Amino acid sequence: MKAMILAAGRGNRLRPLTDTIPKPLLKAGSKSLIEYHLLNLAENGISDVVINIAWLGQKIKDALGKGEKYNLHITYSDEGEQALETAGGIIKALPLLGDEPFLVVNGDIWSDFDLGTLTDRKIQSEAHLVLVKNPEHNEKGDFALKEGYLENTGQPMYTYSGIGIYSQQFFSGHAAEKAPLAPIIRKKNQQYRVTGTVHDGLWTDVGTVERLQTLNNTL
Repeated sequence: MKAMILAAGRGNRLRPLTDTIPKPLLKAGSKSLIEYHLLNLAENGISDVVINIAWLGQKIKDALGKGEKYNLHITYSDEGEQALETAGGIIKALPLLGDEPFLVVNGDIWSDFDLGTLTDRKIQSEAHLVLVKNPEHNEKGDFALKEGYLENTGQPMYTYSGIGIYSQQFFSGHAAEKAPLAPIIRKKNQQYRVTGTVHDGLWTDVGTVERLQTLNNTL
């Protein structure tokens, strides 16, 4: 299985830190956010990683190189000056991700979730997402889970963690243009094409300076 880390975002809510440092390279504890993902992937036998870049993308390339120090092979999907958002970024990178289902991880999250629990999963749908309990900044949640399938409404609601497995088929009919991922997920949910599981462990969406500081203190 190959993996993709989404790392192209501008990180406006983390300014002024992200004026000079790309969001995935911000440090929490002893490592940058993206390094936690790289080490998790390497520990679980995923060696081929695609990273999309845009804002300050060269700094990410300079910091990570081709992945040798993590025992990985890193390929970059360069989106230029304007990031294509989550869906657009994945679609642009599809030629680099092969024909089999692939793992996607948001570059601006931290979690103790073991990616190894997904590497051998044979998904029975077009995508399989990891959900978490709703944080304070997303109290209403994103999706419900019923008999293993995601639904757009229901109780209880959960938050999408930014970790999931996707098939090439999931993005069929969509162009590599600027577009978010959530609307595609919601449409697929109506057709019962997305399954999910709930992670009860630690998870943080590092979307603000305050959350980054809290995570740093915790680690």
